[in-house]
Amino acid sequence: MVQIGYTMMTEQAGPRALVDDVVAAERAGFDFSVTSDHYFPWLTSQGHAPYAWSVLGAAAQATSRIPLMTYVTCPTVRYHPAVVAQKAATMQLLSEGRFRLGLGSGENLNEHVTGEGWPSPQVRLGMLEEAVGIIRALFEGGNVNHRGTYFDVSDARLWDLPDELPPIGVAVSGERSCELAGRLADLVIATEPKKKLIESFDRHGGRGKPRVGQLPVCFDTDRDAAVSRAHDQFRWAMGGWPVNSELRGPSGFEGATSFVTREDVADAIPCGDDVSAFVEAVRPYAEAGFTEVALVQIGGEQQRPFIDWAEKKLLPALREL
Repeated sequence: MVQIGYTMMTEQAGPRALVDDVVAAERAGFDFSVTSDHYFPWLTSQGHAPYAWSVLGAAAQATSRIPLMTYVTCPTVRYHPAVVAQKAATMQLLSEGRFRLGLGSGENLNEHVTGEGWPSPQVRLGMLEEAVGIIRALFEGGNVNHRGTYFDVSDARLWDLPDELPPIGVAVSGERSCELAGRLADLVIATEPKKKLIESFDRHGGRGKPRVGQLPVCFDTDRDAAVSRAHDQFRWAMGGWPVNSELRGPSGFEGATSFVTREDVADAIPCGDDVSAFVEAVRPYAEAGFTEVALVQIGGEQQRPFIDWAEKKLLPALREL
């Protein structure tokens, strides 16, 4: 059975609302939760970008059962990997073992704020690989000194380590990232239901490890309203990863998606309240070999209606998938 998760999307809600909503998602019976980690929203209409790690700490205290996970954190430019290791260890302690550290090579949208420039995709993957090594070394305890290609670590140590270390996930989009994830990660992360990604992950050492996907949805009893909201706030997703990782800010995404129509969005994202349409959108993930799928309800003000509907209708239907 594919586990169904709930997404705390920091780009579309403030910190208190995000915590309140994940509490409601836990009560509704979602199997796990994930949290985006952004400095900017994709589009101005989304309107938010609180600090994800503060939200996670509050969520760990406000919930008791639901697993928590970054989806995903970039441990290379905006955050040094030694700091990410400390944050992840602390989150695992606060959540009493419910945290997973999802990592990725990042987007210019969030990482440009440090003014250090945005590396090429090849360099970004090299930085990610080195960062994972640093994080794992710190998880082992003791002092860590490292002088690498991209990072230096001087006499670092994590003083508060959980008995059960947080599993590390790596986001993939192609063969090189799948090779890295299969070799270094405890689970794989992807936002598209591409079977070839899972097969590549398996070839490189990922067989038997969890595979976590994500799917945007837009529930509303008025389907036209759902389509309009999805177009207004989520048309950025039509650009694809090669584009989305490079653009610098919301104005860039607004320009790049100016020709995306309502029909384009409605074809890609299940909208409305037809349970079968949502189930059919999840099905490709199950068929591709994903073990978990996190749903993203579009619209910060529309979380509670979605969660209530999911508890009564959607989750029972998905349990049968």
